[in-house]
Amino acid sequence: MNQQDFIRRMPEASSHLRRQDGMWQKLHIDVPLLILLLALTAFGLFVLYSASGGDGHYVRRQGVFFILSYIAMFSLAQVPLAMMQRWAPWFYGWGLILLVLVLVMGTGAKGAQRWLEIGGFRFQPSEALKLAVPLLIASYFSQRMLPPAFKHVFWALILITLPTLLIVKQPDLGTSLLVATSGLLVLFFAGLRWRYIVSAAALVIGSAWPMWHWGLHGYQKQRIMTLFNPEADPYGAGWNIKQSKAAIGSGGWDGKGWLQGTQSQLDFLPESHTDFIIAVLSEEMGLMGVLALMGLYLLIIARGLIIALKAQHSFGRLLAAGITLTFFVYIFVNIGMVSGMLPVVGVPLPLVSHGGTALITLMAGFGILMAISTEPKKVGL
Repeated sequence: MNQQDFIRRMPEASSHLRRQDGMWQKLHIDVPLLILLLALTAFGLFVLYSASGGDGHYVRRQGVFFILSYIAMFSLAQVPLAMMQRWAPWFYGWGLILLVLVLVMGTGAKGAQRWLEIGGFRFQPSEALKLAVPLLIASYFSQRMLPPAFKHVFWALILITLPTLLIVKQPDLGTSLLVATSGLLVLFFAGLRWRYIVSAAALVIGSAWPMWHWGLHGYQKQRIMTLFNPEADPYGAGWNIKQSKAAIGSGGWDGKGWLQGTQSQLDFLPESHTDFIIAVLSEEMGLMGVLALMGLYLLIIARGLIIALKAQHSFGRLLAAGITLTFFVYIFVNIGMVSGMLPVVGVPLPLVSHGGTALITLMAGFGILMAISTEPKKVGL
């Protein structure tokens, strides 16, 4: 082979490699993220079958939700980032209008008014704000100098607070926490100065007393008191935490076996297929099963942060980091409340707990991550 042959053949090999990369770019699929999500989906259905007492109805229903959520993920992955940024204020505005409608004409259950029903279809508008808020805040800061000036921080906090207060009014403390977190994380990654963080922490600590007396509902106070002393009402407010701890502690290293958990299968553990599903996993598969699940979660979070680091502009970086760390907060809050380290606030374990709207919102967020990951590269990059 002479030098001319070598020079002539190199572009062909390079072109072949570009075609392989271009296939995934064209489909807007981040392969590592998709593989991890499919693995977590399968694992979640496996755990859910046992948590529901072998009731195939819940698994089939969750399977339908997964199909819809993957459709939402792939659909949103096709939306150009420039369009997301342009439509972010409209998405946020419509979300606020829907939250107001929930308070005016929403349907309720168990003392909460959180849903809208249109044409026989019932949905929870607050879920959409988990995406609308980080989209808007990322769009807002991507058009300004970073780190942000005080006035920009102020207006960002106003934009975060409005939907948070409307959701608290429903009341839905868990969702309001996640909505606020999704916006605050974007604000943090925008380069928030430490003096602002320290001032905010001092403000939160200072407002604890008035919030306790005038800002919390009776049942919310009860949950906080139960956190510190579940034995005060072992057969009432403390029942959930006591049974959850018993299930977690009895699993040991390798668990009692699939479908063999006593706390869940004998219905001692409440909400075993939703908020407290990790207690079922711990009892039946032990610490090994929990570590396997945590490993999948960590890999997904790592992939999300890699996507954020590789994003081509600040909008993509801020949005990817905010969505990824909000996913982490889901996990942290659920495990914290099930293990008795945090108050019970009704946050599901992502992609494992049974549920519809929250699942679709989560997967839509991963669709945004895929759109960021597969964004066409600019010339010269």
